[in-house]
Amino acid sequence: MTKTKKHAEDTCPLVYQCRLPLSTRTVNHLADLLRRHLKVIRSRWRILPPGKIAVIVLAVLRHDQRLADMAGGNNVSESTVRRWRDELITLLAAQAPRLDRALKKVARQGGEVVLIDGTLIATQRRTGKADRRNYSGKHHHHGLHFLALTDERGRLIWISAARPGRTHDNTAARQDHVLAHCVPPVSGPWRTWAFAAWTTTYSIP
Repeated sequence: MTKTKKHAEDTCPLVYQCRLPLSTRTVNHLADLLRRHLKVIRSRWRILPPGKIAVIVLAVLRHDQRLADMAGGNNVSESTVRRWRDELITLLAAQAPRLDRALKKVARQGGEVVLIDGTLIATQRRTGKADRRNYSGKHHHHGLHFLALTDERGRLIWISAARPGRTHDNTAARQDHVLAHCVPPVSGPWRTWAFAAWTTTYSIP
């Protein structure tokens, strides 16, 4: 079967509207990040305003809209939308708190317990040798593994970097030195219990 990128005969591009449930705070936050970044790099012009770029990127990230579709609907190129997506992801990642600082912040607010759990973000199957590393035998799906830390009410306070989907929660916690930030240090039988229950008590050193 021959693959082609040409449109079928008697076809025309169709642009349609759809509703994207987003809070004004989320859009404004992302747009402000981009405005400050443009000021730092002294970029005076973008083909679309920061607010519009923020909405496009959020549509791609939240609903997995195809880059080509978003580009065609906004009269920009696919590579431009890809560059906007990567740029804003980098800006958001730079705001992520460090684990030790996140724990100290919760402790200052009177917290004594944090909950840690791993989650798998499903992705498409990759080609080549990288495919096996991203397959989770537990979830029977390809994806990326993240370790999330929340307070007692389930509010997210820290999340780890992405790891291959086959990574176990215990392995991720050891690599991030989660228990090393606990005071007093967790060791012996309590260490095994902490990993099993994913509940760790801590205080400010």
